[in-house]
Amino acid sequence: MKKSILWILLVIGINLSADIPTPQEAQKACNGGDVRGCLTIGAMYAIGQGVKQNNIKAGKFYTKACDGGDSEGCFNLGLMYNYGEGVKQNYFKAKELFRKACDSGNGGGCHALGVAYDTGLGVKKDKLKAMKLYTKACDNGEAMGCAILGASYVNGILVEQNYTKALKFYTKACSGGDAKGCYNIGVMYFDGQGVEKDYLKALKFYTKACNGGVTGGCFNIGYIYSNGLGVKQDYLKAIKFYTKACDGGDAHGCYKLGIIYSKGQGIKQSYYKAKEFFGKACDKKFAKACKFYNILNKKE
Repeated sequence: MKKSILWILLVIGINLSADIPTPQEAQKACNGGDVRGCLTIGAMYAIGQGVKQNNIKAGKFYTKACDGGDSEGCFNLGLMYNYGEGVKQNYFKAKELFRKACDSGNGGGCHALGVAYDTGLGVKKDKLKAMKLYTKACDNGEAMGCAILGASYVNGILVEQNYTKALKFYTKACSGGDAKGCYNIGVMYFDGQGVEKDYLKALKFYTKACNGGVTGGCFNIGYIYSNGLGVKQDYLKAIKFYTKACDGGDAHGCYKLGIIYSKGQGIKQSYYKAKEFFGKACDKKFAKACKFYNILNKKE
């Protein structure tokens, strides 16, 4: 699934699995001047819900929604121009649509416009403008904007380093459904950044991050259990979360599984399994894993 389609699912404000109009009803509503009907049928065409997926038709209905004053329609149309889906890629048009959405209070539009200024896509690069737009995005409920602000305060980027403010923005991001925001809170509690070190609180937020698809969160849960940090040491739980991290593409998680199986930590020793996981990590360019894989390979 392309990134823009994912964004559409996150921000259009409707749930296409809920009790909503049929495509015919949505299109009829749109033809009758209901901009939310236009947004709905546009989203249906964007993801192929009840109709054959068609980005050109999606763009047509998002345009009607946007022209009718619907900020989400403008934002989604901006995404289509940004990624060249159903229309010729045009960063300038994307920027103008994001601005229109942002000016109407759409947090996603403000965030996307901030990214444009941050990267210089369609506009002259301006980090200060980007920060202002991320702030506006966060104020309008866009979790990713809050997460970016949190990172800025942690690292002292364009602002004075301030862990208290970082935690505030990460918390807002996490509460808004941004799993990386939850992960970063976990890091703060794990490392004691501006807060008292607390492995249990770190575990709580790493769990939210892991459940949200952040493999680093899964890895860190595994690390906490394998080392007994604030919890009883439990290699079986460690294996569970290292496996989840490894399956999600985290090379370090695969490497840790290789170590556990090679040493027989909490589980029957298996050089075969160890080699398998070292191999997976090595394939992901994890140098230590390649070393151990070669050692085990020579034992055969």
